[in-house]
Amino acid sequence: MAPVQSSDTSEKGDYPWWLVALLLIAVALAAVIVSNDIFTQVFTVVLKGIGVTVFVTLTGFALATVLGLAVALMALSEHVALRQVARFYTEVIRGVPILVLLFYIAFVGAPALVVTVNFLTSPIISAGFMEPLVVRDISLMWRAIIALMIGYSAFIAEVFRAGIQSVDKGQVEAAKALGLSRYQRFRLVVFPQAIRVILPPLGNDFVAMVKDSSLVSVLGVADITQMGKVYASGSFRFFETYSIVAYVYLILTIGLSLALRAFERRLRRAEAR
Repeated sequence: MAPVQSSDTSEKGDYPWWLVALLLIAVALAAVIVSNDIFTQVFTVVLKGIGVTVFVTLTGFALATVLGLAVALMALSEHVALRQVARFYTEVIRGVPILVLLFYIAFVGAPALVVTVNFLTSPIISAGFMEPLVVRDISLMWRAIIALMIGYSAFIAEVFRAGIQSVDKGQVEAAKALGLSRYQRFRLVVFPQAIRVILPPLGNDFVAMVKDSSLVSVLGVADITQMGKVYASGSFRFFETYSIVAYVYLILTIGLSLALRAFERRLRRAEAR
């Protein structure tokens, strides 16, 4: 029989030395940034894009969550047509890379939307009550946000669907027997339990979107990556620039990941009570 490890040994083995190493590296890099004029200048330039990165991520994720919930409810609907539409949407969108979706929405979807809006409002335009819409009226940042919204909504829809289906059907039937409407069953019985299953993977999707938001730089949106690209192309300091860009993203994503882990531990403790 193999020797049983003591709890102390197990805890020591599980100690997050990787986190200690990351913190030491982060502190060392911060010291370099503060003490080196070139790194300080690069950091100042790159940091100008953090507001755009945060706005694009938060807005895109909020919209994707709403759309994803709607698609998930369609997928769980009693109507066959709605289920088929939801399945078609999730399969198609999940099969298209985010980068391709960005280009498609920016350079195909936006012009198509402009043509459609102008066609539908042609009587108003002809009467002189409004000017015809042009493609440049839709900013590249909003095209990028819409692309991220559509791209992530398909994955979030599956997260919601799986979470809702994890709720014991017996509880749903009991609520139905009590005379609760479909909406009341969802609001009072299903969703409060499903949200515990939904939140952890939803948080992981948020962290993933923070990283994927760097792709909006291909459209010229002035996020962290784009600010770095512009500076590097003018100064030819590629090592310093992209080291800082990677450093900023690591701080953002690792910070969010640690917060999510702490939140998951709280959820597990709450369930154990």
